[in-house]
Amino acid sequence: MNTTVPLTKYGAELLKEELHQLKTKERRSVIDAIAEARSHGDLSENAEYDAAKERQAFIEGRIAELEGKLSAAQIIDPATLDAEGRVVFASTVDLEDLESGQKVSYQIVGIDEADIKLNKVSVTSPIARALIGKYAGDVVEVQAPSGPREYEILEVRYV
Repeated sequence: MNTTVPLTKYGAELLKEELHQLKTKERRSVIDAIAEARSHGDLSENAEYDAAKERQAFIEGRIAELEGKLSAAQIIDPATLDAEGRVVFASTVDLEDLESGQKVSYQIVGIDEADIKLNKVSVTSPIARALIGKYAGDVVEVQAPSGPREYEILEVRYV
């Protein structure tokens, strides 16, 4: 599996912070919890020991996952993009819903960064797939759960 994972510069920093936290703090605390549980004697009926080992397996798995993603990452800084006004990965797009007149902005980000509360949509989402390659002034149709919706692209920014 030699595929690159697109990440914004900000998203890569978040993953690096989580990895650092897991390696420096979480790993140490789970080792201490295992040692503490072992000191209580019989491990065959020790729920604390089982829980600590389970937590350790989760932490080590997450560390491996983050290291894999970061090593395969193609980090894109939106501020350095020059896509000549085209919607691309990491761009921020201002839209107007043609039916309701409601305006919204979305940044197109990697799967791990997506957070609709922060107006960050995954590059694999229906709205991002409809927007990629389009320009300000274009009208796109998005297949939403409530049915098709039309949006006009008001502006494309690289911030």
